[in-house]
Amino acid sequence: MTSITALFYIFSAVLLGAAFRVITARSTVHAALYLVLAFFSAACVWMLLEAEFLAIALVLVYVGAVMVLFLFVVMMLDINSDAFREGFWTHFPLAGVVGALIALEMALVLTRGFDLSDAAPMADAASIGNTKLLGIQVYTNYLYPLQIAAVLLLVAIVAAIALTLRGRKTSRHQTPGDQVRVKKADRLRIVKMTPERPSPPSPAAPEGGQS
Repeated sequence: MTSITALFYIFSAVLLGAAFRVITARSTVHAALYLVLAFFSAACVWMLLEAEFLAIALVLVYVGAVMVLFLFVVMMLDINSDAFREGFWTHFPLAGVVGALIALEMALVLTRGFDLSDAAPMADAASIGNTKLLGIQVYTNYLYPLQIAAVLLLVAIVAAIALTLRGRKTSRHQTPGDQVRVKKADRLRIVKMTPERPSPPSPAAPEGGQS
């Protein structure tokens, strides 16, 4: 058995296990995270099949857009957020294992990295690979459209955070608009008083008429 075949069986097993947990997990957030793991495993399988563009498209479109949309919808639902904080450390080992598994999968596939130093001219494109060619085109000829798309996604993220932000009763915050419109009379009040000093009390008369 070659290393590629072993990796294929490993990624396939992880994919099947994550897909099974998607439909059996009770928590919606956990199901969405397992679906992300399933997408990453499928992308790794496509990388092994030398379908780099499909793998990158799966990660960018589904993991980067569709799953983020699912999580935003879950966050916008009227769900008690205090219940999610209960048992955080209980589920922390599982979350760590899932994160380490995703990082290990990506490290096994992308061991050589992305290096432009050995990139030959476009005439030798067959020996470079689809992923490197796509990266070269995106970050050279299409750099400005990529930056515009990044700004649009940033605006969408800020809007989603503003929609899902819930205020707490115990939190104290300041309003910048009220601070800017404040006047001197609102912060300081001068009270005029006459400079009077009370007279000292008179000494008591001695007893027996003695001076």
